[in-house]
Amino acid sequence: MARLAVMGVGRIGGEVAYLAASLGIVDELVLYDNAPGLLRAQVLDLQHTGLDISISTEKAGIRDADLCIFSAGLPRTPSVKTRADLLQANMPATRECATLLTAFSGVLITVTNPMDVNNFYLCKKTGLPRERCIGFGGQLDSARFGLSIRERMIEGFPYVLGEHGEHQVPVFSRLGIPVDTAVREEILRGLREASMKVIKGKGGTVFGPALHLARLARMVLSDTGENTVCSAVLDGEYGLLGCSLGVPVKIGREGIREITEWELDPWEKAKMDEAGQFVAGLCREAVS
Repeated sequence: MARLAVMGVGRIGGEVAYLAASLGIVDELVLYDNAPGLLRAQVLDLQHTGLDISISTEKAGIRDADLCIFSAGLPRTPSVKTRADLLQANMPATRECATLLTAFSGVLITVTNPMDVNNFYLCKKTGLPRERCIGFGGQLDSARFGLSIRERMIEGFPYVLGEHGEHQVPVFSRLGIPVDTAVREEILRGLREASMKVIKGKGGTVFGPALHLARLARMVLSDTGENTVCSAVLDGEYGLLGCSLGVPVKIGREGIREITEWELDPWEKAKMDEAGQFVAGLCREAVS
């Protein structure tokens, strides 16, 4: 089967470890957290399920994992206006993650916010090939977009590109029907506020991120070449450099097999360019 390492086993990291084990996606777990009490509790909670799975807390085991999920750091709270505002607060956790990935030969999935910036930073600082650095967020944003268009009786496949944050880009041109600018902007405002509604009500998002992460882990480890949206380090795709952004990709055992470049309409192209400029600025700040 496969070994999954999870760095940061709090609300989302712990749930993903449980889902990956219970769904049979992996048969070995390596769990790490700088809060020893939480780490011990999560290991015990997993053991109490009775699942036949190996669980290690040895940091050295991370480098031999087939897949590593980086979910450590501070979560977004009602007082944190945007995910980008967590850059400096979570940089210590991101730097520690980079040191733990020395000689890592698997695929890395970054969850910690600001996710796009952290994915770019880890790619550059660890020396991992960009195809093995996947940023999580596009699947979740796309699911929220799907809910929004269904509420308006709009059919079609929902995709959200761009930043996992304020500069996300819902792709209306692939829905098959015209959607005017006013409705687009209204939906975009709702997408920007979607996670905060959950955070204010229960302290943080769990079910959506964890399920989509487990599905992404399965895509990687099953090597079926499925298509999805995730954040990838760009090297000219969509005319953008020096950043990681949500784009359509094909996923396999080696990570990102292929980045697909869709033809975006003028509204989407302008939003994508804004996302690239914004995230590239944060990426320069992070790696400097």
